[in-house]
Amino acid sequence: MNDLRKLLLNIYRQTSFGASLEHQSKEDTAYLYQSQYGKFHLTEAIRPGQKLEVIPTQGFRHERKVDGNNSRDVNTLTASVSKEALFDTFLNLLEPLGNVVDVVLESSHNMPELKGCRELYRESIDMPVLLSILYHYEDLLINDGCTGIAVLNRRRQSEVQFDEHKLLVVYAPKLTPYETILIDSYVDCNEKMKVITQSEHVHCSTNRYAEQFAHLRYELGID
Repeated sequence: MNDLRKLLLNIYRQTSFGASLEHQSKEDTAYLYQSQYGKFHLTEAIRPGQKLEVIPTQGFRHERKVDGNNSRDVNTLTASVSKEALFDTFLNLLEPLGNVVDVVLESSHNMPELKGCRELYRESIDMPVLLSILYHYEDLLINDGCTGIAVLNRRRQSEVQFDEHKLLVVYAPKLTPYETILIDSYVDCNEKMKVITQSEHVHCSTNRYAEQFAHLRYELGID
């Protein structure tokens, strides 16, 4: 059994119907086995829906989003990066955040110890320490469709998210440093780009990734 087939044993579809794919035949789920669209390679964490309403592509776009805490607009960019460059691009985007940051782990794993909490917070971790930990969990962060992470500097009002959809999302007063990093990583601006969250899509995970997530929590010192 290949790795993707193992992932399909613990899979769910992000639709308004909440339809389960667990008992569908391999023929019915053949589209889930396609991991490349042109030059763009998907991770094992996510797949477009059967209708392929959004074709995965590399690029980034700008948006203005409302900060729920103080109801103000914030500058945002969202990047979609091919698998082979995704993790390094994420780490490069952390550099403008500075030497001491906060970390938020995001999870949709069905783990009793999380008590329904989707976000787990760790304050004040040195960036070199964080990077060392993240390198150790590269596979989890790239290929688990139930794990996301956000790294932020509250003083600089800046945040970099590596979400469950394996999109990179940046919130910052000035986006220029992040734009430069993306362009240097051959991720170009495309304001008309659509991303996988804008259509039906599938998340993949395994019990092994749930266990790795628990270990990552421990190493980050998150209770």
